[in-house]
Amino acid sequence: MTREERIKAALNFQETDKIPVSIWMHYSAIDQDPLTLAKAQVEVAEKYNHDFIKLMPFGLYGVQDWGTKIHIYSTQGKPPIVAEYAIKKADDWRKLEPLPGNYGTYGNQVLLAQYVSKLTKGEIPFIQTIFSPLTTARKMAGDRILLDMKEEPEALKQGLEVITETTINFIKENINAGVSGFFFATQCCNSSFMTEDEYREFGIYYDRQVIDSYKDITYLNVGHLHGNHGMFKLFDELDNNVINWHDRWSDLNMGEARKLSRKCFMGGIREKPYWDDRGNVVKESPLETGSDEEIFAHVKEVIDEVGTRGLIFSPGCCASQFVGEKQMYALSAAVEKLSKKD
Repeated sequence: MTREERIKAALNFQETDKIPVSIWMHYSAIDQDPLTLAKAQVEVAEKYNHDFIKLMPFGLYGVQDWGTKIHIYSTQGKPPIVAEYAIKKADDWRKLEPLPGNYGTYGNQVLLAQYVSKLTKGEIPFIQTIFSPLTTARKMAGDRILLDMKEEPEALKQGLEVITETTINFIKENINAGVSGFFFATQCCNSSFMTEDEYREFGIYYDRQVIDSYKDITYLNVGHLHGNHGMFKLFDELDNNVINWHDRWSDLNMGEARKLSRKCFMGGIREKPYWDDRGNVVKESPLETGSDEEIFAHVKEVIDEVGTRGLIFSPGCCASQFVGEKQMYALSAAVEKLSKKD
């Protein structure tokens, strides 16, 4: 099977010669240079025989062009952080204007997709990372969006309309660049942050507009539910054909999730350290320090739980930038061996 054939079979719950697998992490030392980042991501995919590439633009790429000030360290393990939010008062939402999809920092991520397309020559599927409009709003304003929901909802909605339009413009440019799909991430659809009614009003309405712009064009469309206490059933209503979440440490594992959804699941690899009841780290992620035997057992647990169909192995979110070469090879070997019926 080719990589594309393997992924499409997994999406349709058909047998595959091997369960598809991919690991992604941030590249904070080089992610301000689209060509260098593209080469690094393609090299990793080829080295470990990954079945697709999740493009890894830095997590704040969607807010810089609207005036959010960012500290960029260009250092491994030290991703960019917000230095100053663009939105300081509710009226600032009304001042936002739509941006072209190839403008500024957005444009650099389109270049990333174009470079990866040229480097992979159609042999490795790749998907672009995008954020839900409400997640982008949160990155622009911080948690004050909760206040604006209550006190200035129309101002916030006006801003969300602009963010939605800009996100769709960006999506169109990535489709032209040849992406196989999108990794649609929300960091707001969890009950620790807001209520389901709030997400239905300020999240889902805009999410659907974004997803509708690509769902019938690209084939590998992943919804990423970020954080613990995710609103899984609500998120499952969206038209992504794959769901990815922190299945190895959040309050919902794959076995329980399979009772709620018949979509393809992406995950199974713990990306976080293990911690005790007090929050102290007791062991690093298997991708950093796991032995061959530990990684094999880690993969087998998921297959025993949900089987080999409708499954793509990946982390529940970004893996550490310090994953081990030995561990990455062990993961690929474990998935290949455990995929075989005998």
